Amino acid sequence: MRLSRKHSMTRRDEFLRVRRNGRAKAGRFVVLSTLEDPDLDRLMVGIITTRKIGKAHDRNRIRRRIRAIISRHGDALVDSHRFLVTIPRHGCAGASYAELEKDWLKQARRLALLPKPGDP
Repeated sequence: MRLSRKHSMTRRDEFLRVRRNGRAKAGRFVVLSTLEDPDLDRLMVGIITTRKIGKAHDRNRIRRRIRAIISRHGDALVDSHRFLVTIPRHGCAGASYAELEKDWLKQARRLALLPKPGDP
């Protein structure tokens, strides 16, 4: 899945709606929030990186890694008509790509966004 600008959440009210009405799961490195919306024609993705994560180059690296994870696994999502917000947590700047991907996938499975391993 290629993440283009049309997949980006840009408006504050979208983020607030996911925060108020959506479901969230927190892992070691990321907090993943989602809200299903049948009116959407595609997956809408948002990444919130705060200064608590680290310096600008750390935040940029984390955003690139999360976009790569979503691009890699976005086609496997059970339902693509939803908002998906990823918030990296303090300490994720020291995590490797593999650790970040493993934690993101675990939270996606906990939210039933991806099929469990072994499911057809």
